[in-house]
This record gives sequence, structure tokens and C-alpha cells, in this order.
Amino acid sequence: MILHIKNMVCDRCIMVVRQQLEQLGFEVLNISLGQVQIEPEPSEKQLLDIGASLDLLGFELIDSEKDKLVAQIRNIIIEIVHHNSDGAEINMNYSALLSERLHKDYSYLSRLFSEHENRTIEKFIIQQKIEKVKELLEYGELNMNEIALQMGYSSSAHLSTQFKNVTGMSPSTYKQERKVERQALDKI
Repeated sequence: MILHIKNMVCDRCIMVVRQQLEQLGFEVLNISLGQVQIEPEPSEKQLLDIGASLDLLGFELIDSEKDKLVAQIRNIIIEIVHHNSDGAEINMNYSALLSERLHKDYSYLSRLFSEHENRTIEKFIIQQKIEKVKELLEYGELNMNEIALQMGYSSSAHLSTQFKNVTGMSPSTYKQERKVERQALDKI
């Protein structure tokens, strides 16, 4: 059985969910951001137990097909922005990528996401990118041109403008003051 789980945003989340399910006596056959395949198939009571135990850890079982689709959209974007080591997909057209991966028309995905999240997919992507930029600025290993290139911006000026629109300060001010707190990925 495949379970869909909300708020899985990183490798640590995968590890915690795996441990929790194994503690409950299930074999984890496959696990990735937002979903896990387990055996044996849980009973209704076991599903409630799984839901309750995951809830204590900040996760949530998703049962509606529309909620599953929204969670998949979020997970694909988080994966591309935060966990894409080679940077190849960051420059792709997100609408085409989402449509291809989810086998759905982008206008449907966009409308569904906006209804559930009260923001557009584009705004969600921008928020995720800005959080990643904050992380890269804090590391101090790359200059603004390198960060802009890595994050798929056409220029460091474009990145700086978007950063200021989202955070209210320039990247250089952020780096100097660090007054704007980074957000947890599942809170964006």
C-alpha cells in the first residue's frame, strides 16, 4: 500500500517516517518525499495509529486525491530547488516539468494548487528559491553571481530584486544583519 504524507521535505523526514513505520511493524518497500510504500496492508485501526504517530512528529496522512496532488506539486518543487545537486532542472520550465511528472494539464494543477494553498505555484517557487538563497548566503561560499546562476536567475540583479520583494531587504543587508529568520520548508 502507498501512503501519502504531508510535510515530508527532507532526507531527515524520510528517515524519521521510515523509523516510525518500522516501529509500528511495517516493512518499508519504497520511500520518497511525500509517499511511502509499506507491507502488509494496514487495517483501518492501524491506519489511524499510523496517522496519530505521524501527527505527533509533525506529519499528516493525506487521503483526498486532490490533497495528494497538491502535496506532490510541493514535493517536486522542494526537491528541485533544495535537493537538486547538479542544477539541471532548476532552469527548466516548471509548468512543463510538473505536467510531465504528474501527467496532468498545468492549468488544472495551477488552479488546484491556488485553491488549496491560497497562492500561486509561481509564488511558492519564488519563496522556496529565496529560502535556498538565504541558506547559500549564510554559507558564504558563493558570491551573488554564482548564487544567481545556481538558482536559475538571469542575473544577480534579478535575484536581488526578487529577494528584496520577498524579504524586504537586499541580499547584502541580509548577509550583514541576518535579522530575517529562515523558514522551515514545511511552513512555506
